[in-house]
Amino acid sequence: MSFSTHREVERKLRVHGLFDLPDLAALDLADSVRHHEPYVMRAVYHDTDSLALFRWGVTLRRREGGSDEGWHMKLPVAGADGSARDELRLPLDAGPVGSVPSALVEVVAPLLREQPLRPVVTLSTERTKAVLLDAEGRELVELVDDTVSVLRDERIVSVFRELEVEAVDADDPDAIALLSTVVDALVALGAEPSTLSKAAAALGPRTAEPPDVPAWPLPGPDGLAVDALRSVLSEHVRHLLLADVGVRRDLPDAVHQMRVAARRLRSTLATFAPLMDAETAAPLREELKWIASELGAIRDTEVMIERLGRHADDLDNPLDAQLARQAVDTSLQLRLHAARSSALAALRSDRHAQLVADLTVAAVDPPVTDAAFATCEQALLPLVARSWRRLARAIADLELDGPSHEWHEARIKAKRARYAADAAAGIFGRRMQNFARTLADVTELLGDHQDAHIAQSILRELAAQADTDGSTGMALGVLHEYEADEEIIDRYRFDELWPHARSRAVKAGVAR
Repeated sequence: MSFSTHREVERKLRVHGLFDLPDLAALDLADSVRHHEPYVMRAVYHDTDSLALFRWGVTLRRREGGSDEGWHMKLPVAGADGSARDELRLPLDAGPVGSVPSALVEVVAPLLREQPLRPVVTLSTERTKAVLLDAEGRELVELVDDTVSVLRDERIVSVFRELEVEAVDADDPDAIALLSTVVDALVALGAEPSTLSKAAAALGPRTAEPPDVPAWPLPGPDGLAVDALRSVLSEHVRHLLLADVGVRRDLPDAVHQMRVAARRLRSTLATFAPLMDAETAAPLREELKWIASELGAIRDTEVMIERLGRHADDLDNPLDAQLARQAVDTSLQLRLHAARSSALAALRSDRHAQLVADLTVAAVDPPVTDAAFATCEQALLPLVARSWRRLARAIADLELDGPSHEWHEARIKAKRARYAADAAAGIFGRRMQNFARTLADVTELLGDHQDAHIAQSILRELAAQADTDGSTGMALGVLHEYEADEEIIDRYRFDELWPHARSRAVKAGVAR
């Protein structure tokens, strides 16, 4: 069963029971106000015994009553403030209370770690709704006045009152502007802004505790390396788990984000291996390599579809562009579908569940040796310098007309050096941050170079399968020539960039 998705932007305000809600029309906040009859809703919230979902900022409920009754899962929106949430919806008949629909469980499986879901709190809400409209009669903002009763064994144990102000269309700037205006007016009258969901307010402070993978602060240069590793590992594990949720929702760029997180984790374990317990870290690296590879088929195919389509449009002959694009799309879309199926199967596997469990443990209690209890300057900085030296040696052996695989090997070392510098950037300050940014430019350019090389291989393969009249094969040949030129141009671009990277390495203290 597939769910529908609704983006909501709302603000919550807590008020006392005798708060006098103003006449919205008299406040002149909108051109007109439409009032609705009060109604009652009953919502049963589900979570684990440890409230894992609440602690990750996710709420899951089955609600009866109102125009949108059903199963609702609300998830934070990456990069947005707390007022924006994505709500996944299924109908009531998707499952009774206590039996969460598998489609919703699947989405948040990485955050649950196989912990069962059960009802944790029941709320009965008496709602009065008003809708604010503009001069054309467009609905812009909903204001609801909720009296919430917390039930335990069907008995009311507490009551509170809450106002919610929500944009009817989250993408409408007029609605967002009016939402802020209404909130400001209510705050001026004594309403208090709140970020707590109704259920979180009912369940108490446990919902505000850190998730299973907390965000740990970075130490300074004189702090312990183990604390730095805990912070870096937890950051990337959090990134991987949340991107995993995004992949299961088929969100744009989620595959890329999850693959990057897996690679960063693997690189961290490799670069700082002298500080790690090999028996624990080595298997983690292998499993991270596996999941990154499973995701790689999707990401690489997506990149090639976008790249070859864009470059086909640059061809001088419109017919060549049309034939080349058609051949690329026909073949690579089939590959993409197969890659998605394979990757989703991997994410649903016991092997991936075990990896998530092991990463969660490693993020909280890093598998380190006694060497990690030295300062960051003593233990981490030399390892960042080592990753740079390995990259510098690989670059020194490159030739402008050398084989592509040597440039690819240099790219791998560049990524490891970049991730090492990224890990150290928050510890060692501005010069290390500048070094990390320059290495990001290096890896991006070497990545483009590698994409040009892969593109040529794909085009040769497609040309061998092309039509018998030769027109498509010729078009693919023209595009192949374009990609070959791009590969060489990237080498010259890199030759100009590399001295800047060397200079930044010296300033960061990792080279002489």
